[in-house]
Amino acid sequence: MEFLGTVAAVLTTASFVPQAIKTIRTRDVSGISLLMYLMLLAGGVLWAIYGFHHDLYPVWIANVVMTCFVTIILVIKVQETRRVSAPKKE
Repeated sequence: MEFLGTVAAVLTTASFVPQAIKTIRTRDVSGISLLMYLMLLAGGVLWAIYGFHHDLYPVWIANVVMTCFVTIILVIKVQETRRVSAPKKE
């Protein structure tokens, strides 16, 4: 079962890589929900703490890595939202 958990952790964590790469390259965050990513970040941090506390390496390592990708996407989302919302200088 440990192997199954490890494979599941790798796959779910790796699923964030394409979105992170696309967001970094294009800085297009128009289709990204800020609330969803904030909730995902909070959940990932809590899962990482839970996994660390219970020595569940696939759980905590995968969630630490996932929260890194989510944080990158969130930072770009906030930066781009501020940039678009900022008043134009004339």
